Amino acid sequence: MSLIQLPMSDPGSPDLTSPSRFLRWLRRSQRRGQLLAVLWGVLQMGAQAAIPLLIGRGVQAAVDRDPDAIWLCGAGAFLLGAVQAAAATMLHRQAVWNWITAASQIRQLVARQASRLGGGLSHRIATGEVVAVSSGDVEKIGWFVEITARLWAAVAVWLAVSAVVLARQPVLGLAVLLGVPVLAVSIWPLIGPFERRFDQQRSLGGKASELAADTVAGLRVLRGIGGEELFLARYREASQKVRAAAVRAARVWAVMRAQQVLLPGAFVVGVTWYGAHLVVTGAMGIGELIAVYGATAFLAGPLRVLGEAAHAWTVARVSAGRAVRVLSLARTDGGGEAGTAVLSPDRAARSDLHDPATGLTAAAGRLTAVVCGDPDVAGALAERLGGHLPGAARADGADHDPADAAERRTTAVSLPATAEDPAAAQDGPRAPSARLGGVPLDALPLADARAAVLVHDKEPVLLSGTLAELFAVPSSGRVTPPEALAAVRADDALDALVDNSPESGGDPMRSRITERGRSLSGGQRQRLALARSLVADPPVLVLDEPTSAVDAHTESRIADGLKEIRRGRTTVVLATSPLLLDRADQVALVQDGRVVATGTHRELMHTEPRYRMVVTREETAALEETV
Repeated sequence: MSLIQLPMSDPGSPDLTSPSRFLRWLRRSQRRGQLLAVLWGVLQMGAQAAIPLLIGRGVQAAVDRDPDAIWLCGAGAFLLGAVQAAAATMLHRQAVWNWITAASQIRQLVARQASRLGGGLSHRIATGEVVAVSSGDVEKIGWFVEITARLWAAVAVWLAVSAVVLARQPVLGLAVLLGVPVLAVSIWPLIGPFERRFDQQRSLGGKASELAADTVAGLRVLRGIGGEELFLARYREASQKVRAAAVRAARVWAVMRAQQVLLPGAFVVGVTWYGAHLVVTGAMGIGELIAVYGATAFLAGPLRVLGEAAHAWTVARVSAGRAVRVLSLARTDGGGEAGTAVLSPDRAARSDLHDPATGLTAAAGRLTAVVCGDPDVAGALAERLGGHLPGAARADGADHDPADAAERRTTAVSLPATAEDPAAAQDGPRAPSARLGGVPLDALPLADARAAVLVHDKEPVLLSGTLAELFAVPSSGRVTPPEALAAVRADDALDALVDNSPESGGDPMRSRITERGRSLSGGQRQRLALARSLVADPPVLVLDEPTSAVDAHTESRIADGLKEIRRGRTTVVLATSPLLLDRADQVALVQDGRVVATGTHRELMHTEPRYRMVVTREETAALEETV
């Protein structure tokens, strides 16, 4: 029962057919913990239920003036009290273990799924939704897994108590045997309304979390344009919607809690009244009445467990549905032979990269630049070239602006149509996978695809830690960190890191990077992230606007360094900067989703007006002059 086993070496392969099946799989995955919790629960509740029987026998012995029986009953009650205390302690320990284990298992599953999908995850489902699943939802699911064992223990003890009372007093035993299920069933009509209201609260809470995450990520920009009050108002509105939904759900839950107190209390009063009537008529002794009353009053405990289990089941089903939705997202639409193809690193380095959707071909060992007039098209192309899921409407319906959603549907290649992504199904058929050496990237095992092609994100994230840790990435060993830093002209970034890290002793590799590189400028962060990609030295490197945050002089030097350090490697750069385009071995112009012209930068500037218009922004300049 040690938590040292966490995190698990393998969280398993969950059943994602439905939320109920997912919860059953989660319970089955910790059978031993569930069985131990049931055992301790039976001992604890059984001892608690048996104590009133001994007390009743002791009272009856006092009435009959039998001191030996009094001492025997007292010793038995003391022993049962000790067993109850020890079992309650062990039950609590095991229940907490089951809860934490289930929550940790789900977090590992979500983390593994995020690692599998990579950059495509945020295009399939809202970031706030993933955060909510990894925090609040796992706690609710863990609660349900934990309470299941206590529920089985409560049912077992209820049946045992009913059997004992039924043997001593058939009428009272029958009332106990049938009364508990009736009281338990009385809660179920409220479960449906509560589940619907909690689902609404959970959905609104996810959107509020998403808004908060987006606001925090863009806080520096918001302060620069004075937009704090606008986003504060938006979050306040979202927060009030969550509060109102929580109040509506709490009303139903309050009624359920009232039932758990009122109905068992009325049941105990009724059974006690009938028992008192039997005592008055001489059909039952006073000690037996005390025993029956104690056993009946004890049943309020199992009834509370039943009510708590009903509540846990309601919220866990909603939370499990969210978790299943995240875990069901697939890297492909299932139409290919995903995970069956083989592509060695040597072959990947010698192979052309081809995108059937646009007709783009990046020759092996050369620097290819791609010019797209629309940044969204460039982003979707970069993701597709890396074997990732291209961007489209997210599964949670997070496209709040219909105009934005319509624009994305006309400019971006849609995601695979899945049951969890109805919006993507409406966007049309999925584009064919990019091919490396004739092998579809989505047919490769994920590890092989990532080893062959690295997509440098347009907005890369720098995790906190030392600069040496930043460069501790899987690599070929061909490019060292100093060489990569020199290629991206990161001298000023290194000086800034050393100045902010007195403990580094002047060594840039020992200097610390703050969370997301907040202490660095945008250009410095961009260059350090680019250096990290160069250190990885993949056979194919895809860069989306890698120098958008630097000045022209630095950009020109980076372009020279990039071409030199990637010599002999396949590199694809999506950009519109003439400084980068002029260093490319070949440039391709993509318009309306297809490659419409290829050549060198200078050739296209002289022969292709559409290319010249995008690169020099002639149309924009003419419009500004007219205005």
